[in-house]
Amino acid sequence: MEAALLFSIFIILFLLHVPIALSLAISSVLVLALTTDFNLYMVAQKMFSALESPPLMAIPGFVLAGAIMAHGGISRYLIAALRAWVGHLRGGLSVVTILACMIFAAISGSSPATAAAVGGILIPAMVEAGYEKRYAMGLVAASGTLGILIPPSITFVLIGVTANESIGKLFMAGVLPGIFLGGVLLLTAIIYARLKNYGGEPRADWKTRWQYTWKAIPGLLLPVLILGSIYGGVCTPTEASIVSVFYALFVTIFIYREMTWNKFRSILREAIGITSMIFLIIPAAMTFAMYLASEQIPAKIAQWIANSNLGVGMFWVAVLVMFFVMGTFLEAVSIVLITLPILIPIIKHLDISMIHFAVAMVVSMELAMITPPVGLNLFVVGGIARERLEEVVKGVLPFIAVMILTLICLVLFPKISLYLPSLMR
Repeated sequence: MEAALLFSIFIILFLLHVPIALSLAISSVLVLALTTDFNLYMVAQKMFSALESPPLMAIPGFVLAGAIMAHGGISRYLIAALRAWVGHLRGGLSVVTILACMIFAAISGSSPATAAAVGGILIPAMVEAGYEKRYAMGLVAASGTLGILIPPSITFVLIGVTANESIGKLFMAGVLPGIFLGGVLLLTAIIYARLKNYGGEPRADWKTRWQYTWKAIPGLLLPVLILGSIYGGVCTPTEASIVSVFYALFVTIFIYREMTWNKFRSILREAIGITSMIFLIIPAAMTFAMYLASEQIPAKIAQWIANSNLGVGMFWVAVLVMFFVMGTFLEAVSIVLITLPILIPIIKHLDISMIHFAVAMVVSMELAMITPPVGLNLFVVGGIARERLEEVVKGVLPFIAVMILTLICLVLFPKISLYLPSLMR
């Protein structure tokens, strides 16, 4: 009855368009106060203690570095260099879009930031070059999801903190799946370009290519700096996020000289908005986890699975379907923080690698980013292209099918996710 009351209040508040974080917090606090021995002082203490984890401080760093890169000229020079090298191929701009998203993902850790930075430049360029606008929007929305799979990833940070798993290993686990998904999107884009007879841009000469590449090198060094400092043992992920902020500021101010005070204020406003949303959901999810723990719901579910002999295959099917359904009305951060505390005992009981599960979960969250009606990337791309949500959804549907097939492959072949982490000490 208490669980039914909690979810009823949550759903009612959600339908009234109360923000997810507030809906979760209000419903959890009410049920805790009415049905358990917890008092409100204990709830407040737990909510604040949820934010005291040092690894969580990596989130604002990576968010701010991504915002600086998007608005400080770094992303524009990276895209210009990619267009000079591969823009002349058939469907070259679609190839440039995917490669740019992969590189930007290795810096920002955020899907909406990746879609915004790349889409703002390449959607108009693709439409001008004769691509269908619907296809251009769908490609950017789908490719932008790589922002939470290729390290550094904000979602991996949250999973690592929640599951008490090594964030460094989770980052490393996302490398090969990220390249694999990027390769699948590239193959899809090339085949589609041939079917639609999309041409390429004029071939750039070697002087132009090297000129643009030289200009883009400071930005290209940023992912090398982030990942190299983490895996070289120089920095923790949290320290690397702060280093990436100062490096991005240095490149933008002293090399590209495109930072102004007004631009810096807008960058801070954007980064603070994204970070505040995440850090509001975390304590709200902690109150939900308090209720689950007080009622021993994770243990009861794990015991039920043990008694019902639910196999690993059926568990994967049930979990992936659940993520896909939840992705239609919740964002990735909420799904991770709500479901993972319940699933951890089951994952351990079924002897599934937490790192493998984390990769599958992140790819499922990527699908949530482009699944209507709440897919964040859909709204970002729609706002950039000034198109209705329905048009963006029509453009992204083929890529949803491709990503579902990729997710199935990653589940069936865990070595793709586990190979690189297995090489780490």
